[in-house]
Amino acid sequence: MQALTFHGKEKIEYESIDDPQIESPDDVILRVILTTVCGSDLHVYHEREKGLDHGTAMGHEFIGEIVETGKAVRSFEKGDRVMCPFTTNCGECFYCRIGLTCRCVRGQLFGWIQDGNGLHGGQAELVRIPMADSTLMRIPEGISDEEALFLCDIFPTGYFCADMAGIEPSGTYAVLGCGPVGLMAAVGAIAHGAKNLYSIDRVPYRLELAAAFGATPIDLSRSDPAEVIREATDGRGADAVFEVVGSEEAARLAFVLVRPGGVISTVGVHSKESYSFSLGEGYDRNITFRIGRCPARHYMERLIPLVQKKTYDITSIVSHRMPMSEGVHAYRIFDKKQDKASKILLEP
Repeated sequence: MQALTFHGKEKIEYESIDDPQIESPDDVILRVILTTVCGSDLHVYHEREKGLDHGTAMGHEFIGEIVETGKAVRSFEKGDRVMCPFTTNCGECFYCRIGLTCRCVRGQLFGWIQDGNGLHGGQAELVRIPMADSTLMRIPEGISDEEALFLCDIFPTGYFCADMAGIEPSGTYAVLGCGPVGLMAAVGAIAHGAKNLYSIDRVPYRLELAAAFGATPIDLSRSDPAEVIREATDGRGADAVFEVVGSEEAARLAFVLVRPGGVISTVGVHSKESYSFSLGEGYDRNITFRIGRCPARHYMERLIPLVQKKTYDITSIVSHRMPMSEGVHAYRIFDKKQDKASKILLEP
């Protein structure tokens, strides 16, 4: 099969690799219908996260059609169209039972093979899905392929970020970053009832997308967001700041913007050994700091009804649709924010 594979810093190749095979009775093989490049893929692309084996098929957001099932699979059959969260989930362990499916004791992240162990990703023609009965979900009626793809990662992650912030309608909130997850965090905040929401970035076309969802844009290249937010809050600062970028700069700005007693909600992927503010600084301002990977499988079920209502046009952020054979170019323009790239969909 053809796949987009990792071969070192800023080096993705479109090449032929072995087709996946059923390895366990609870596996299925999925023919990928639609996949995409995620901001988290760029951490791998730039080798901010070390250890990925060269030749690993990239990608953790994908939907597809089942083409083969293991003998123990009961909930799905050949021909089913399904969406897949970015981690596998057993559905039975303590963490799965409490809804923290991203920390399943048997869970694995798609698109991560290290020292020969792990799973190939969904930027490929075929993918093996372990623990299929508890990992996959059928694409329900009233959900488009594009919406289903967004339910695999970015919409749950943005919504989860808003969930962790403890939003009250009277509060003031700030989202750092207007990439795909930041835009979905803005949607999540508004869905939670936020009335005073600021989205902060330095890329004009992404700020325009945030404004279309109802956020007030702040262009970092033209304004000081701290001044804007302090002026809007009698000098206090934001009640909560959503940090979705995963950079030291964004983390420090979150601390600058949040008020004493406020919340920093972080879903950006961080790989540094230390954070951009100290425990002492947090203590001195009574900061609540919440961070972590989204339990996407848990949130998919919660968010299906919201997506079916079509209240928010979440797929309006799609900027490109390309064949997967052009995936190397897709990585390049998404990374460099060229050609107004916001969300690039890839078709095998």
